[in-house]
Amino acid sequence: MEKRTRRAFLSNLFSLAVCGMSSALGSLYAGFRERRTLKPSLVKRVAKVDQGFKPSYLELHKSGELRKRGEELWNVMKSCRLCPRGCGANRLKGEKGFCQASSQLEISSYHPHFGEEKSLVGKGGSGTIFFTNCGLRCVFCINWEISQEGQGEPRKIEDLARMMLELQKRGCHNINLVTPTHYSAHIVLAVDMAVQKGLRLPLVYNTCGWERPEILKILDGIVDIYLPDFKYSDGKMAQKYSSGADTYPEITQAALLEMHRQVGVAKSAGDGLMYRGLMIRHLVMPSGVSGAKGVIEWIARNLPKDTYLNIMSQYRPMYKAFQYPELSRKITRMEYDEAVKAAKEAGLTNLDIQGSWFLF
Repeated sequence: MEKRTRRAFLSNLFSLAVCGMSSALGSLYAGFRERRTLKPSLVKRVAKVDQGFKPSYLELHKSGELRKRGEELWNVMKSCRLCPRGCGANRLKGEKGFCQASSQLEISSYHPHFGEEKSLVGKGGSGTIFFTNCGLRCVFCINWEISQEGQGEPRKIEDLARMMLELQKRGCHNINLVTPTHYSAHIVLAVDMAVQKGLRLPLVYNTCGWERPEILKILDGIVDIYLPDFKYSDGKMAQKYSSGADTYPEITQAALLEMHRQVGVAKSAGDGLMYRGLMIRHLVMPSGVSGAKGVIEWIARNLPKDTYLNIMSQYRPMYKAFQYPELSRKITRMEYDEAVKAAKEAGLTNLDIQGSWFLF
């Protein structure tokens, strides 16, 4: 019995180690959510960032441009076109868009997150804010309770500004906005408020990648780090697994070009932290669903060869993925290694390659 118990414990520990980072670490850091009072010894009063770093949104705030752009985004919600769905819902009158969001801000949680890229995590963690709802609505979403089941609570813009400042006080190195698209107006207005009280961290726009370039242009000079997914190279796959989003590849490609125009290539600073640039993520999926080679070849042809690319290996079937046989398993080591090989053969040099020792 003792051996079986020990074996079960090790098995569970192994599962925790290799399961999706967001899920495992989200539970681990649940204690850091807003209702939890941290011990004074655990609260870092100053975020450890390069003192030479100056977020560009500071100048936009001084000129009044930051608030102006927030109001511009707010008005887009009258007939919402914030995301490529362009559903036209009048969110300002309480209608919900395809994303299931009205103009009422909803937030699931906020906390220091240690499961992101090393250059975002540092020693103090990435100051992650999880927004409720999503316009892409993937069948395999690891955070489906938040993105599609609406897990979260109504918040005011003032609350969001306070969260940003609190994360800065805790010692986080950046403000990481997860699934921000449908709340981009709220975010810009909150940043404008937070700057008045001392916010100076880099803003990370952590997105599915499916963004309207017209909306991204409004964010020019506000966002310091773009952290988009590039999920699919084939629109048919996006249509099947992401609620009919057949335009995903071409719209995401245009979005990546605009993001790169704004912030350029992501390179870690001397302290190992990231302060500016485009950081692309690609999640390798089973059965060739993500079209990894096509994604990689497009990046190599259209962006600098030193563009940051995180080739992610942690796909696990979640949510409705088990309804699709081709998605109902983990990826194999061969599938992951083929993606890495394609990236190297394409000449990409700024790769974040995850270990594949746990794959079969």
